Amino acid sequence: MKTVCGIDLGTQSCKIIIYDFEKKTIADTAQTQIDMIAENDGSREQKAEWYQEALKTCFDKLDKGAKKTILALGVSGHQHSLVPLDAKGKPLYNVKLWCDTSTQAECEELTKAAGGEAKLIKAAGLPMRPGYTAPKVQWLKNHKPKAFAKLEHILLSHDYINFLLTGTYSAEYGDASGTALFDVRNRKWSKKVSCLIGPEVFAALPPLVEAGGSAGAVSAEAAALYGIPEGALVSAGGGDNMMGAIGTGAVRDGFLTMSLGTSGTLFGYSAEPVIDPSGNLAAFCSSTGGWLPLLCTMNCTVASEEFRKLFGMDVKTFDAEAAKAPIGADGIAVLPFFNGERTPNLPHGRAGIQGITTPNFKKENLARAALEAAIFGMRIGLEGFNALGFKAKEIRLTGGGSKSPLWQQIAANVMNLPVRVPKSAEAAALGGAIQALWAFERQKAPKLSIDSLCEAHVAMEGGATVKPSAKAVKAYNQAYEAYSRYLAALSPLYR
Repeated sequence: MKTVCGIDLGTQSCKIIIYDFEKKTIADTAQTQIDMIAENDGSREQKAEWYQEALKTCFDKLDKGAKKTILALGVSGHQHSLVPLDAKGKPLYNVKLWCDTSTQAECEELTKAAGGEAKLIKAAGLPMRPGYTAPKVQWLKNHKPKAFAKLEHILLSHDYINFLLTGTYSAEYGDASGTALFDVRNRKWSKKVSCLIGPEVFAALPPLVEAGGSAGAVSAEAAALYGIPEGALVSAGGGDNMMGAIGTGAVRDGFLTMSLGTSGTLFGYSAEPVIDPSGNLAAFCSSTGGWLPLLCTMNCTVASEEFRKLFGMDVKTFDAEAAKAPIGADGIAVLPFFNGERTPNLPHGRAGIQGITTPNFKKENLARAALEAAIFGMRIGLEGFNALGFKAKEIRLTGGGSKSPLWQQIAANVMNLPVRVPKSAEAAALGGAIQALWAFERQKAPKLSIDSLCEAHVAMEGGATVKPSAKAVKAYNQAYEAYSRYLAALSPLYR
């Protein structure tokens, strides 16, 4: 048996798969939960030590024989996190996460220093948003000056896992492009933006590894600790969205991946940089050599999960309840901003239920409105793609929400696009494994394309494509207009 390993460090858990690329099957898998530190000021943090513990726990759960067959490993990690390290590679402070909204003041500080948002977008392709890494570095400087003074290495979460595996510091273009410290058009670290914080920041940024390249090899220390082969290749890795694109086969123009998880993302491959002047679509690079314009909402399945817990229902019961309600939830709309929001940019956002009347105040309407809100947030991104000339022809649906037939149909109708669901539910981990296979095989075949590997290893569910209904599309256009009116009216309260 010959295998590659995909590691997915998510916000709530760490997952590892061992993928038999000859039989095209997952030979073994393991998972463990990761805690989060949440504060009322919007802070959302973890400890870097928890990542090493999670990695050890998962590898210990895997079959020893299967681990010995690993030829290469690829790492996916949640984007935008700041892992600040000293000269010896020791964490200087907690890891501030993508969903941390405590850095709004730092965003304003850096935007002002740059001369305004338009100049930031011109210089780097991105505005400053609380989720990105740059304002987290400024936050460290402002609030933890002693830690900042010792800062020698700035890593993202997947970079840190690569460091644990190889002992070397590196980054890759896709994940790096989500830091707001990166020049997306020219695919390099932005000295201009980094030095808005301080010259030491540019010096602390790691070397970049090309797509399809290697971040190093498994060290003797990591091999002994995790029970994996010393010298196994570690690919460049990438952010969870970049790896999700590989794991769903969205590596060619025209395909969009929609991920329905705690956060919601909508992204697609582009051979050219796609820069959104509004800042709603993030101008990211892909982890396959191109670009990956992306919309991210911070509250995707959050509303449905909170409502479900409040009602005391399991997932199937909640979906069945929502299915009783008509399209548009009989006039009820949920603004799902439990954690603030990135898109639209509402760092102080709060959740709300709008349009309630005595006749429509029913569980089924509330349940459906919570499901619909997640997809309405995605439609903001689709409108951005359309405006910038990206012609979508199909959506690949992934994440926990993709398992719901009702959500699949809502997505097809709200977006007015056919929806397909990849067979593997672990898109990011599979993407890591496929990227690892790509880097491994390129040692002998340098011109091997990632497209051909995705074609061979990304399978779709056997069921029929979920197609939009003209009648339902019309009804959802009206429901989306109502949602948009509530959003426009209330947004000034949350900026």
